[in-house]
Order: sequence, then structure tokens, then C-alpha cells
Amino acid sequence: MKLEGQLEKISSFSHLELLANQIVEGFISGMHKSPFHGFSSEFAEHKVYNPGESTRHIDWKLFARTDRLYTKRYEEETNLRCHIIIDNSSSMHYPKLKAGQQFYENKIGFSVLASAVLMELLKHQRDAVGLSVYSDSYEYYAPEKGSGRHHRMLLNKLEGILESPGRSKATDTTTFLHQIAQKMHRRSMIILFTDMFQPGNDESLFNALQHLKHNKHKVVLFHVIDKKTEFNFDFDNAPRKFIDLESGEEVNLFAENVKEEYEKLADAYFKKVAETCMMYKIKYVPVSVDEKFEKILTTYLVEKQKFG
Repeated sequence: MKLEGQLEKISSFSHLELLANQIVEGFISGMHKSPFHGFSSEFAEHKVYNPGESTRHIDWKLFARTDRLYTKRYEEETNLRCHIIIDNSSSMHYPKLKAGQQFYENKIGFSVLASAVLMELLKHQRDAVGLSVYSDSYEYYAPEKGSGRHHRMLLNKLEGILESPGRSKATDTTTFLHQIAQKMHRRSMIILFTDMFQPGNDESLFNALQHLKHNKHKVVLFHVIDKKTEFNFDFDNAPRKFIDLESGEEVNLFAENVKEEYEKLADAYFKKVAETCMMYKIKYVPVSVDEKFEKILTTYLVEKQKFG
């Protein structure tokens, strides 16, 4: 399924819930063209059949329609607990939006809308969702619940993030991932949106990510970037002043003088993050703010199937 034009069509809406609902409805309506064919009305009640499992609960009618084996899942089996974590440090508010741009065209706006989209899908599937937001402090925590009132409360918090970029805030991912991990007592899927810009020791950051996996949690890391500038360093060669959004440190340079070296360092760091996540069995998904949301939704559904 393609969502080209979908965001443009609904960009006149300012209400986050309407945006999220439109994206999810468009995604579900297109499932019959995707690997999730047959799930459009039943996807909350089925899982992919794995060889060796009992054949007792195979849905043979669905097999006749899809030529794929799925087993029926009963309501008490489908209820998932999902905790969404958002990095709200100042680096996540890059790039600075220009007049006419939509809020989801920078990293924090993309992460907020992606979170709202996942929450909408979780609501469709009757699953419980919680939320943590951090920067240089642990800004917000709500445990996993499935009620409509709870869903509305989380949406209000997400809208508040968009409305209040606020003061310059550093990143302390390591400290707060450890704190969040200690709050997660029941097995859950943990979804993290961050740009992975963390001062200090990389090893301590990876240890914190590993801590999230205790109690057999499943962890999905969405590494959010503006690929054009943060990975490809695509700037014209006019003299520019680059400012660290968190420290305020400034440097003046011509982009082409450092572009080749920057790209090498960026590529090496991304590979290190991906390889470390693979080693720790963390699902690593790089996403750019100019991408659509199919990757977010499809990743969630695939990982939910594996979560069992």
C-alpha cells in the first residue's frame, strides 16, 4: 500500500488524533495488498502459524482466502502491553521548521505523530499502551492501560510536546532508560524514538538499551534522523554557522570541506548502532523525517507477531 498524498490530503487538520486515525485507516484498508492480506478486519485475532505448533487452531477459511496459515488467537491472548518512549531533548527539535512546513517534518514532530499512529493501531487491537518522555529530566510517565480516557490523556501529552519546544534541553538517554526499565515489571513491547545523540560513553548507552530487555521485553528502536543533512550532510557550500542545539557550541565552516569525513563517521556510527542492537536482539529501524509511516506500522505488526 502507498500513502503518497495521504499526509498532504489531511495536513489541514491540526488535531493529532484525526491525523493518526486517517493514517491508520488508510494503512488498514490497504492491507489486502500487503503481506498482512486477510488481516484487515481480523488481524487482532490471528497470528502467523509456525511449523511445529499445534494445528488445532489453524483458521482454514482464512487459509483458503490467503493461501497462508494463520492460527486463531482468543481475546485474552491478543492483549499486548506496549510502552512508547520519546526522546524530547533539543536535538530532536531539528530541523527548525520553516513557514509552511508541517509539524511532522522535524524529528520530534515525526516521533510524536508516529507515536500517535501506533497508539491508534493499539486501540484498534484492544492493546494497552503507556508513555514515557525524557530529555535532561524524566518529563512524563504513564503506565500501560487500554481505556479511552487513558488514550485521550496520552494524546494530550503528545500535543503538549508539539506546543512547548521550551528551553534548551540536553539528552540523558542512559539515565532515564535505566529508570524506565525499572518501572517495566510485566512483559511488554517497548518502542523508543530517539536520534541517538547522547554525550559520553557509547557503551553506557548500549547497556541502558540492553536493560530495557530485562523480563523478556521486546525492544524496538526507531532511530529518527533528518537523513538529508544528518547522514548525507547535504548543504550548499556557502559559509555556515553550525550550532549544537543542546550545548549552544558554535562552529563556522564550509560544508564541502568536511562532508567526506563527516559521512564516513556518520556511516560508521550508524553501523555500530545497528550491529550492537543485533547483538542484543533489539529491533533496529532507522527512519528519516521525510519518510511515510508504513515502515513504523509494518514494523510494529511484524514484531507483535514475533512477540507472541
